Amino acid sequence: MSTPRAPAPSMPEHANTESAMTAQDAPSSLGPVPDPAPAISAPAAPARPAGSSLGQLVDETPDAMTLHTQDAYRMFTGRAADPASNAPAIPGGRRFAAVLKAIWYLSANDNPYADWILIRVYQSLSGIRSQMGQVIEEREAEFERLRRRGLALSVLASRSPVTVELGFRSPYGYATAEAIVEFDYHVRMVKTLVLKDRMSDETGRAEIRAIGRGLRALFLEPIRWERNLLREEMLPLSRRDFLPGADEAARQRVRAAVALFGELPRKVFTGEEAPRHSQRRVTPTAAELRLMQQVSLGADAGPPPPSEGQLL
Repeated sequence: MSTPRAPAPSMPEHANTESAMTAQDAPSSLGPVPDPAPAISAPAAPARPAGSSLGQLVDETPDAMTLHTQDAYRMFTGRAADPASNAPAIPGGRRFAAVLKAIWYLSANDNPYADWILIRVYQSLSGIRSQMGQVIEEREAEFERLRRRGLALSVLASRSPVTVELGFRSPYGYATAEAIVEFDYHVRMVKTLVLKDRMSDETGRAEIRAIGRGLRALFLEPIRWERNLLREEMLPLSRRDFLPGADEAARQRVRAAVALFGELPRKVFTGEEAPRHSQRRVTPTAAELRLMQQVSLGADAGPPPPSEGQLL
């Protein structure tokens, strides 16, 4: 008779799985596990103020402008002076943008003449762009009418357009670039109409010349202002020079500015009419505004006349 064997000890159900507790966390039958030696901690770094690690905002990719016509490219680059033929330099959109940037920076000095030329130039540029936009819309409507009749015409484009990287540092540079791109499209549209017998050669040249002359005349206007406003003796010019208590040097700056550029419009001087983009950060008080409404803006700028309450 055989002797029965003792049953084999049963294995735990999860014998091959890792314990959910680490060796450090598992309870010991020998008593509590002593705490490990504390690590030597480095002194805590002082907290940085919020935003201190943020850098200056920059373009993720370079801005660029693509041009298809020689007319628009020359309008942007201008022309250097030619001593051989005595041909003068013709400023282009690039020079125009640089001049406006300098005047834009100058507006930070509370210079009313910087504000005035920025207002004038931007209004003129907007007018030219509006004129181009109206003409382009009319031409596009004409193309659409032809398409509905069965004749689909495409606008001419260059086989190898020129892409120009833009590194402007002022809003006025980008306004200039947009005007140049619109002029480029205007020229393409006109040349398309001439090639496809929708416009005569003479009319096409006149259309391009009319807009081109307006842009070139505008590009010339602020150069004289920049040259004079950035002269060393004129750099300190500000609205304070017109107010009572200004010294003789300030009076001389006012007289020179009026002689060079004319008398300021009152609304520009008080800030009621301001440039679309300006570096001016001055907010006059109500009393200062009242004084600015009274002072003379001519070459004889001086203290305002006393009010009736001040008369003896």
